[in-house]
Amino acid sequence: MKYQMLGKSGITVSQVAFGAWGLGGGNVWSGMSFDAEYVRDLLSYAFDCGINYIDTAPVYGIGTSERILGKALEGMRDRFVLQSKCSLNWRGTGRFEYERDGYNVMRDHHAEAVRKDVEESLERLNTDYLDSLVVHRISKDVPVEETMGELLKMKQEGKIRAILISNSRPEDFLAYAQCGETDGVQEKFSLLSSENSDYFETLKKHKAIFQVYGSLEQGILGNPKVLADRFGAGDIRSSSKWVREPYRAKLLEMYSSMEDICEKYGCSFANLMQAWILKQYDLISLLTGFRRRETIADTCRVFDIALSDKDAEYMERLAQKVRNAEQQKV
Repeated sequence: MKYQMLGKSGITVSQVAFGAWGLGGGNVWSGMSFDAEYVRDLLSYAFDCGINYIDTAPVYGIGTSERILGKALEGMRDRFVLQSKCSLNWRGTGRFEYERDGYNVMRDHHAEAVRKDVEESLERLNTDYLDSLVVHRISKDVPVEETMGELLKMKQEGKIRAILISNSRPEDFLAYAQCGETDGVQEKFSLLSSENSDYFETLKKHKAIFQVYGSLEQGILGNPKVLADRFGAGDIRSSSKWVREPYRAKLLEMYSSMEDICEKYGCSFANLMQAWILKQYDLISLLTGFRRRETIADTCRVFDIALSDKDAEYMERLAQKVRNAEQQKV
């Protein structure tokens, strides 16, 4: 495992972060469910593999992910850097964002709302503080000064230690950083979805991390077998364009062309996809969803791969063919 500083917070985190979205279950993950004992074992194994960084959010399973983690972390909270989020709620305040599992999720960046989010997360997670807090989805509805002002108050109170933002643009980061220390961003990024690479120069100047979610596109980039699965109507993977034609066929071609590279490095497809990501920026935080020990073990092998520039460029050319699949239709 490799470690790095979480921005300028003074907090040392493993470069791989334990993503707890899937632990929330619900329709978004085809009705999967987990108990605290199972998750506790999973966390213990992750810690033994060197992972000390956990990411969750109130809306993951409408509180379920946080509640399970709260129980699973009893007696070992101090082993982990615990990160949750604010600004999405199902209390009915703010602007409607989406409906999930029978709840209307709202986006609210007002001071009162983000404080309420943090206080409710602390209760569900059974902890007195969050090591890191992510503003879940940036909004133009509320002045940055109001949102960040409240976060800085909670930082002074010891309820949070570091601040990140997500689903944002470089100008958003600069606006938050102007109000107070902002330690990084959490953004979608993968071999197929690399648009946010324009963030790197801004973050480099601030020594801030780029925490990647979606590096495997909910598993679609981890194993070609996933492309044969049939997901439920509410399952997040069913909405991905990559599982539909003409992208699916081109993606299978890409997998076939990458078999030799996997053999060269003795690694899985998932390792290869994430090794490419690690080459893109010095302060990458690799947020990966974990529900099985095998996935944790495999992910940690990514640090054994010294992906060459030539192979990385070849992978990018293959991915471009997948992205351009619609244009290639006759």
